[in-house]
Amino acid sequence: MTRPTLAQERSWAIVDVNWVTVNTNTRSKNNSRWVTRSTGSGCAGRAVAASGHGCHYGPVGFTRAELESFRGATVADLVGPGLKLLFVGINPGLWTAATGTHFAHPGNRFYPALYAAGVIDIEVDRGRGMSDADRAYLVRRGIGISNLVARATAKASELTRDELADGAVRLLAIVAERRPGVVAVAGLTAYRDAFGQRRAVGGRQPERLAGAELWVVPNPSGLNAHETTATLAAAYREPAVAAGIDLAPR
Repeated sequence: MTRPTLAQERSWAIVDVNWVTVNTNTRSKNNSRWVTRSTGSGCAGRAVAASGHGCHYGPVGFTRAELESFRGATVADLVGPGLKLLFVGINPGLWTAATGTHFAHPGNRFYPALYAAGVIDIEVDRGRGMSDADRAYLVRRGIGISNLVARATAKASELTRDELADGAVRLLAIVAERRPGVVAVAGLTAYRDAFGQRRAVGGRQPERLAGAELWVVPNPSGLNAHETTATLAAAYREPAVAAGIDLAPR
């Protein structure tokens, strides 16, 4: 099966950025045509047809029950040797936990923004999640991804301030161990709550984090209506340049 066209992708309505995509022509919310299944053929965490016969391109979706089964799950940090730039999310959404990929969801603009900024020159499938080759590529680029809070929730608003404060301590330990040159936290409100910096604004921060240059950038969630892919790309480009990432021309 071939990749869907842009027009087809646009026909798949995003019901909720932490819930499910719906193909308006072929299924309802309670009748997912395409689900994530482990077939033993390298398709675990990928979109495969309901018959389970191999990996197929197509609409990617989960029922509410499927996503809810990932509540409280964790996703391993994506870090490797030579780490230059560490992006930090608030916590995994249920779609991220289901696919094992940070910032995964068809409505999340993180990977399109990185691509538009030239920070990466591959197009990560934000619905199906990363392949092993995608992960290896980011590691080679010196790019890592972590979270303030490890447990997956449907919405970041489910987290307590104590959890976010504990997340700041967790992040400090990761940065001290991995020694990235730049850390970029994606979410101003979460940063303020986690680090007790009530008057913080976006951009480069005056303080450093375990020796790393610290930035606060916008949250790429589709719920953040204040940002577009273009504005996110501009915001993500700045810490990438500061970290010494060679940008691809756009």
